Amino acid sequence: MKEIVTEAKSLGTVELRIPSKAEWVAVARLTVAAIANRLPFTVEDIEDLKLAIAEACTYVIHASSGADTIDIICDTGPADLTIRVRDRGAIHPEAAPRRPAGGSVEGLGIFLIQALMDEVKHTPEGDSGGELIMTKRVGS
Repeated sequence: MKEIVTEAKSLGTVELRIPSKAEWVAVARLTVAAIANRLPFTVEDIEDLKLAIAEACTYVIHASSGADTIDIICDTGPADLTIRVRDRGAIHPEAAPRRPAGGSVEGLGIFLIQALMDEVKHTPEGDSGGELIMTKRVGS
């Protein structure tokens, strides 16, 4: 008889809600670093994750329409970390182009996130909020 072994999809989820203010971004950075430290990420990978979460929070603060809080959901897998950054206002993706154009720093945050993470998705939810989803794989 064959035994079927199923691999755990999630090792755990950590949720954090911070005020939608720039001075709280450091809390998000520290939280993501602590979570990433529980997985076999390199020091460089953890630094990339810290920069990506800071840029994502800053993007959400600037691109949203007045939300009071930002929700950060970190889902740890056996070999990856997926971070969802969501607000309760509307995120407008056109506010930040995919890459900087003509030497402008506008959109640089999203460009950095895409360069640092393995997957980046944006799911607008209209007036009820939106979500930026970022995934970093161990060893990538």
